[in-house]
Amino acid sequence: MKFPNLKIVRHPLIQEKLTRIRDRHTGSPEFRILLSEIAELMAYELTADFPVRDVVVETPLAVMTGAELAIGVTLVPIIRAGLGMLDGILRLVPQAKVGHVGMYRDEDTLEPVEYYGRLPKDAADTNIIVIDPMLATGGSCSAAVSKLGESHSVRVLCLVASPEGVARMLEDHPLVTVYAAALDERLDHRGYILPGLGDAGDRIYGTT
Repeated sequence: MKFPNLKIVRHPLIQEKLTRIRDRHTGSPEFRILLSEIAELMAYELTADFPVRDVVVETPLAVMTGAELAIGVTLVPIIRAGLGMLDGILRLVPQAKVGHVGMYRDEDTLEPVEYYGRLPKDAADTNIIVIDPMLATGGSCSAAVSKLGESHSVRVLCLVASPEGVARMLEDHPLVTVYAAALDERLDHRGYILPGLGDAGDRIYGTT
């Protein structure tokens, strides 16, 4: 199934680490490390076309013209699982600002319920990366993007996406590109991704 709003990052190191993170026998300590490593590698791909501007610096030997990001970056993890990806991306973009959106999914309706939100005041003027390991029904991600304002400057970074979640994002926010390491088969009756990797939040924090 092809989606114009989806980019799959197929780098061998990402796919190898994703396979290990899917394994039910991978414990929380290793899961957290792998999640952070994958997030950093995927962010390298996601930021590849960020605009830069010239900047003059003085090396120990001469003055030269280099480059710096022309637009600021705001990372918006969806609490709680998105926090597991934050440090990896901050290693790559340490100057980024961080906003937070807290969502949980109503188990009866499968719709998102927001319980917290705080964003930098200038977030709308930056490149925004919404972070969540799983794009399942797409409800939480769509609601988070709605808070930010749809534009080409908003991108979504996840490990695993479902066709249903990507389709919802395309319908709700057609300008937003989703970056994922894998597009899985489908959702089950509970709204979990198959084959997926289980509940990412529980596996990060050992609350299974």
